[in-house]
Amino acid sequence: MHCPFCRHADSRVIDSRTSDDGAAIRRRRQCPACNRRFTTIETASLSVVKRSGATEPFSRDKIVSGVRKACQGRPVSADDLAILAQKVEETLRSSGSPEIDAYEIGLAILGPLRELDEVAYLRFASVYQAFDSLEDFESAITSLRAERDERAARDAAPPAAVEPAEQGL
Repeated sequence: MHCPFCRHADSRVIDSRTSDDGAAIRRRRQCPACNRRFTTIETASLSVVKRSGATEPFSRDKIVSGVRKACQGRPVSADDLAILAQKVEETLRSSGSPEIDAYEIGLAILGPLRELDEVAYLRFASVYQAFDSLEDFESAITSLRAERDERAARDAAPPAAVEPAEQGL
């Protein structure tokens, strides 16, 4: 890392800390030539490859604005949308790839949005997955109902009996 003051080709790391959301590392550095200190912030870049082939930097704000339209009139707060965008970004970054296809971002949105609000999920999915007919909506609604019934059955089931530990072993 070049010193921003004297342009010396090297510097020494004095302190490293992760940022609040863990997406960046803040490093305090010192130049061995001029002894001045400076701070660097390191982040892993994530690019989005659009349908046209163009690339642009990933933006949580774009996730929030796209999902906000689907959530219009629904009981979803700005904090809920920010958390959803963070979950999506974490999912995408966990893939380890520096470039993500725009379609993959939409898929990553569907899961957390489904958990957040089923109506907003249907709105987003209908546009994203290009629903063409009522049958597409019926299929999505049937799937949502089956998942909800499954969850309710799991939550209502009594806990499994715990066998007492065998003695003398």
